[in-house]
Amino acid sequence: MSNSKVNGAATQQGALAKNSVAVLGVFGPSNDLRALMRLSNGRIEKVEPGSRVGSGTVAAIDENGVMLRQSGQTKRIDIPGS
Repeated sequence: MSNSKVNGAATQQGALAKNSVAVLGVFGPSNDLRALMRLSNGRIEKVEPGSRVGSGTVAAIDENGVMLRQSGQTKRIDIPGS
């Protein structure tokens, strides 16, 4: 990917809602993925399945985002732009 494409992807206006949990990226081998998440307090954390995120737990990670289990429900959080 060229530098201009990387820069454009990394600087999308409004891609991350303030005060909410967001997936910044996913990395690692396909059978053992990890993710970088921005928490609602602004902190960045590396997570894996089973990690606690706020009041939820990471249920799964794939190449497009994270499945987060919270209050008995599971919701998907995609990487912005994916």
